[in-house]
Amino acid sequence: MIIESDLSKIKVIVFDLDGTLLANDGTIGEESKRLIKELHKYKIQFSFATGRLHSAIINFASILQISTPLISLDGCLIKSYPDGKRIFESFVQEKYVRKAIKYAEKFLANIALCHDDAIFFTEQNSVVPWIMDKFGAKYEEVHSFDDLCKNTLEVVLAGDNRDSIKYIWERMNFPYSMGLNTSYFKSHTKEGIYYLEIRRKGSSKGRGLQRLLKYLKMNQKEAAVIGDWYNDLPLFQTDAFKVALANAVPEIKRMADLVTIRNNNEDGVAEFLEMVLKSKQR
Repeated sequence: MIIESDLSKIKVIVFDLDGTLLANDGTIGEESKRLIKELHKYKIQFSFATGRLHSAIINFASILQISTPLISLDGCLIKSYPDGKRIFESFVQEKYVRKAIKYAEKFLANIALCHDDAIFFTEQNSVVPWIMDKFGAKYEEVHSFDDLCKNTLEVVLAGDNRDSIKYIWERMNFPYSMGLNTSYFKSHTKEGIYYLEIRRKGSSKGRGLQRLLKYLKMNQKEAAVIGDWYNDLPLFQTDAFKVALANAVPEIKRMADLVTIRNNNEDGVAEFLEMVLKSKQR
């Protein structure tokens, strides 16, 4: 049961984007836009917590007139818009970036280096823009990775040889490598493609939320988070008010304080925003 006081004390709402705030066609529901505009009048702040690059989410921040810092690359970067102030950044150690590049060359896997403004790839990895699931990202071809290894937020490898990608994954984990978060998985949209994502340990959407709230001088009980997918689980392990969309995976729904009736294609986020607005109007 939702207690009215839980909603009335909310000061910041953090959205996942894909599958949550955004419909499958990449648009924000008109009802959500209207309600966010209304909630701005009650000093509610809004932010995103997404796996996208920062450069791939600022358009949505502009549409919603969001000035609160944004959590991107699943917590690797917290950066404000439009002034570009960096609140937090977590770079993969250069030695591990170079190690991943060597493995990619040895096993003929495609590799790209993700920075906050673009995803970089070389001519040898020319298929990267077509096989990587990085929505809205800017891709840039470079002659060499040499000058990019120091400021890499995420390394992504992709290929159709499952055994090769899995082998590299194993070698990028303890005891062969330390201080990394790695994720090995099969693509949901690209038939027969496997991915390995490598980030510095200690970065997640949940940690990103904690860092954002510390910066805003708020506690977790004053925040609400809205999500649908497995990478939202760290958000749902916090003390924030947790909202799952109707299309969310079962693990997210089980942890939620509220599950919407509508899905992301039906502007399900607006259900919760309407509840918050009513609590503020009383």
